[in-house]
Amino acid sequence: MRVDRVYTRGVLCTTRSASMSEAAAAMRRFKVGALLVMDDKSPAGAALPIGIITDRDLALEGFASESSTVGAAMTPVLATVHEDADIHEALEVMRAHGVRRLIVRDAANKVCGIVSIDDIVDGLAADLRSAALVLKGDIKRDSAGLGEMIIGG
Repeated sequence: MRVDRVYTRGVLCTTRSASMSEAAAAMRRFKVGALLVMDDKSPAGAALPIGIITDRDLALEGFASESSTVGAAMTPVLATVHEDADIHEALEVMRAHGVRRLIVRDAANKVCGIVSIDDIVDGLAADLRSAALVLKGDIKRDSAGLGEMIIGG
């Protein structure tokens, strides 16, 4: 299975100068667990991703701390994967970087989404459900005496 089957298209963004309460409100409003942090000093239309802030970052940093901006709580290193990569490659990148989310890039190396460990698990679970239904259907057909099962032609 490839990353392009499971990743979340479109990315919600914030800036490093945004307050943590603004980031938390955006996550709550849009029901997401992470925001891509964009450089607010880039020329218009050319904003570049400089980090990611997650609900976990917000919880660990705390709203009452001295560092009340997204820039102080974000993870500055972005782990990425291409949308045509295999999910096993994505899992290996997650493991190597110690992260649960990867920024997804398209063929032009442009950010096109985020893939999380939950997205991958959901995709694998759907594939396993489909395989189970096929197997159950074959078993029912065979036990009903509806014919011989031929595997591999």
